[in-house]
Amino acid sequence: MKLAPQLKVYTDGASRGNPGPAAIGIVFYDMNDEVVGEHKETLGDQTNNYAEYMAVIRALELCRDSQVSEIDFYCDSQLLVKQMLGEYKVKAPQIKPLFAKAKELTALFSKVGYHHIRREYNIEADALANQALDAYTI
Repeated sequence: MKLAPQLKVYTDGASRGNPGPAAIGIVFYDMNDEVVGEHKETLGDQTNNYAEYMAVIRALELCRDSQVSEIDFYCDSQLLVKQMLGEYKVKAPQIKPLFAKAKELTALFSKVGYHHIRREYNIEADALANQALDAYTI
């Protein structure tokens, strides 16, 4: 996937049950708000918070591989956003390594921002995560 140097990235993690079958959805936008890429995948049985972090991690990996330099993330997980911004501590033992991996990947870019958005503004990423879940759970 060839992405623009500056992106807006909408991510979503979903879990049917908590834990339960989990998946992620990611939509990449250029600075003109045009979709330049999408990604969805299943994660097996995981928690919703695990899925939210994996969506950000996978997006960072895809951006790294495509020579992106600046990213603004838009996520409907307030917990993830506040943890990535350092406003909340990461207490859950299963999330600590994911947080560390996300921080490690974040350091590879010249600018990474995290923004909390309401769920209704994350429809496309949510739809991709649910498409992956529908295919996984059939």
